[in-house]
Amino acid sequence: MISVSIRPNFTKKTLVAVTLFAALGISTISNSTAQNVGASPEYIKALTSDWTGERSADGRPKVSDSILERLKNISIEEAWGVLRNKGYQNQYEGEWQIMLPEEAMTGRVVTAQYMPLRPDLEKQVKDQGVEKEGRSPKGGTNSWPIDILTNGDVYVADGYGKIVDGTLIGDNLGNAIYAKSQRGVIFNGSVRDQEGLSEIEGFNAWMKGQDPSYIQQMMLTSINSPIRVGRATVLPGDVVLAKKYGVIFIPAYLVEELVLTSEVTGLRDEFGHQRLREGKYLAGQIDSQWTDEIKKDFLNWLNNYPGKLPMTKQELDDYLKERNY
Repeated sequence: MISVSIRPNFTKKTLVAVTLFAALGISTISNSTAQNVGASPEYIKALTSDWTGERSADGRPKVSDSILERLKNISIEEAWGVLRNKGYQNQYEGEWQIMLPEEAMTGRVVTAQYMPLRPDLEKQVKDQGVEKEGRSPKGGTNSWPIDILTNGDVYVADGYGKIVDGTLIGDNLGNAIYAKSQRGVIFNGSVRDQEGLSEIEGFNAWMKGQDPSYIQQMMLTSINSPIRVGRATVLPGDVVLAKKYGVIFIPAYLVEELVLTSEVTGLRDEFGHQRLREGKYLAGQIDSQWTDEIKKDFLNWLNNYPGKLPMTKQELDDYLKERNY
């Protein structure tokens, strides 16, 4: 039997060589598959895989304009309640400065992530964005999310709450945003030129502050990736409901159900308040599980509703049938 021995120093050199080779191989792979600044349609579709309807060219869910319009009439509390019942407990953020607080805003979310400036990472982002993704080399990278906006989009950015030197837009970029989206912005950060922004008819902004300084020592790191806005986790293609009472980010696949559920809840409340004023029922009867008598009264009330229902009669009938009214 022949015995073969391996010298310890040979084994050590071999291991070092294999390790170096593996490291070089990983480095080569990493360089050839650099991280995109803007998320691919495939990645966005994977993030929003529960959505089964129409999508934009970039892969984001395209919730209908009619649903976006109906959503404006839904209260923050109603929307929050529906989402919480569905297991989504981290979709609300409050404590905003709002340019037009009496105006509600809804739309399809485009996300952007900003971080404190790091020169080597900033260079990689600029090289990737300009050379690989065809983004504009002119101006700052904070214009890149604006370049991709379409009608009905809302630009939502995490500027990590930076106010001084954290102003993501001024009135020039504000005009570009409104021209493309007919909407405004929601920034966990700040803006400048608020006086000029206020002159853009229809433009609105939810922000953490405003300052005359210009943006510096911060950088864009990603577009249409998941971001955090205060207490909320936000995905590209979410639908946002922004009011003076706060902001709710809604997964696209739940928006239609949320709107209809909230509309019916609003009708129930209207019916209950009317019957309480009339003295027909006691508060405990309305504020607890309804009896068959109250349910029947509610259905009769709906059939003789004096105004225009917020949903179609077919939508209402289907909803009530599923819930055994």
